[in-house]
Amino acid sequence: MDPETSETACFEAGVKFGALYHQFAGTPVSPDTADSLARAMEESIENQPFCESVTVDVLTDELADAIDHGYTELTGRFMEVEIVVEQDGVEVVARMEMEDGYPLMRVADVRA
Repeated sequence: MDPETSETACFEAGVKFGALYHQFAGTPVSPDTADSLARAMEESIENQPFCESVTVDVLTDELADAIDHGYTELTGRFMEVEIVVEQDGVEVVARMEMEDGYPLMRVADVRA
C-alpha cells in the first residue's frame, strides 16, 4: 500500500526537524548571536524540498540564564521552532517546544 500524501508530507516535516536539530545542536550561542543563528537555521532548512517556511525563536532569556562563560551550547530547551511543509496540495505545520523537560517535535496541523 502506498502512503497517503498527508503521510509523506508529515514524514517530510520530520526529516526537516531531524536535520535542523542535529545540525545545530551544540552550536555555541549567546544572546548577542541568537538572532543570526536563528536566521541561519531557518534559511538552511528552507532549502530542503517541500519546505515552505521555518521559524526559529531562540529563547534569549533562558539562554542568558544558562551562560557561564560568555556563551552556551544550543539545545532544544533554548528554542521554539515551527516548520511548514507543502506537498501536492497538503500543508503540514509541525512545532518543537519543551514538554516535561524534553524538546518535543510534533505535527500541529494537516490541511488539504
